[in-house]
This record gives sequence, C-alpha cells and structure tokens, in this order.
Amino acid sequence: MTRIAVERAAGPVRLHLAPGLLQPRLVSRGGTSAQVALVASGATLLGGDEVAVDVEVGDGCTLGIEDVGGTVAYESTGAPSRFDVRIRLGVGARLIWRAHPFVVTDGADVRRRTAITLGEGAALLLRETLVLGRTGERGGRLATALEARSTRGAPLLIEHLDLDGASPRPGVLGGHRVLDTALLLGRRPPEAPVDPADPVGPRVLHLEQPGAIGRALGASAHATGVAAMMEAWAPAVGAGEGGA
Repeated sequence: MTRIAVERAAGPVRLHLAPGLLQPRLVSRGGTSAQVALVASGATLLGGDEVAVDVEVGDGCTLGIEDVGGTVAYESTGAPSRFDVRIRLGVGARLIWRAHPFVVTDGADVRRRTAITLGEGAALLLRETLVLGRTGERGGRLATALEARSTRGAPLLIEHLDLDGASPRPGVLGGHRVLDTALLLGRRPPEAPVDPADPVGPRVLHLEQPGAIGRALGASAHATGVAAMMEAWAPAVGAGEGGA
C-alpha cells in the first residue's frame, strides 16, 4: 500500500510517506502544507495487480499531489486488477490531486474504487480521467465506484459506473473514449465566464452540499477543457506553501 499522510508539527508539517506499487516523493513542504509526486515503481496495472493508495490530511493542513505519469491497465491474465484509493481529510484540511489519465487497454479487466471522508470545513479538488483504450483500441472493462461522505457518514456523492469498450452501453459514453472529471467537495466553484471559442466546454453539476462536478466526454484527454477548469477551481480550495 502507498501511504501519504501529513500533519501539523512545531516546524514544517510532518509527512509520512510509505511506498507501494506507486512511490510518493516529497517535492516541497512548508509550515502547514506539502507537495508530493506519485511515481510508478514499475509497469502497472498487470492482471491480478492490486494497487492501494491511502491519503490522510490532518487538521488545518494542505496537501497537493501530482501524478508524474498516467496509469495503464494492461490485458488481464484471467484475474482482474484493482486500484483502490482512500482519502481522509481532517477539520479544515485541503487536498488538490491532479491525477493523470487512467488508461484501460484492450483485454484489461479493472476494479477501481475511491472512498473519501471529508472533515468539517475541509475541501477537496480531484481530477479523474478515464480512457478506454490506447490509440486504435476500443478498451477493456472498468468497474469504477466513488463514495464521498462526511465524518458523520452523510453521503456527499455516490457514483458507480461500469464501462466496457468491447460492449459499449447506449447513453453512457456514446462514441467517445475519454471521460474527464474535476470533482470539487466542500466548496462552491466560482462562476466561470463563457469562452466564445468553446461555448460548451465541460458540463458542471452542482451538488446539494457545497461541491460540484465538472465533466466532459472526448476523443483525447488533453482537449476536454477539464485541466483549465481544475486551475480555475483551485483557488476555491486554496493553495498552500507547498505549491498545492
């Protein structure tokens, strides 16, 4: 299991970094914040691989996570692979995670789960880019679940999605292979002006509790407009001394 934990200390924030199939690397840190990069230690995900990432941000701390490269799920050998993420934010904690694309190649079979617990006054900004197949491929199977709750157990967002490039479901991705999402929890996003050159852009769904989902479908991950939305929403979460 890869573990990243940050907590307040007398001087700079205290960090606990434990490597797994993904290796956390300290980029910078300050009095209440830190920036960490995630680097793959080898080829992932192969059939049967199980990747687990545990992130904990202590009260009043800010953490920024940047993926150095995307994740590619390769053809399964009969056993599905797993990619599980658990995020826990303390009181007033803040996390910005700029994740890179998650590519599901032909023949891959992946189970992906993200569990989030949000403390009082905490805020989260997370990018998730799902790509069915490499260039010229239709992509494999991906069952993904995201469950975000408050520390009292109240649901903030519950999503389950099953995708299969070989058997596309009507009304889900259509002819697209990329599902790109910016998830903001704990804050309302700023109102964005309409770009005349791109009047559509990512569609925004405002949640009942403070938060929103910005989502776009496309043929390539770099052209969805979600990266720009992440940067527009980042000030709502707040950047710390570590560059979060």
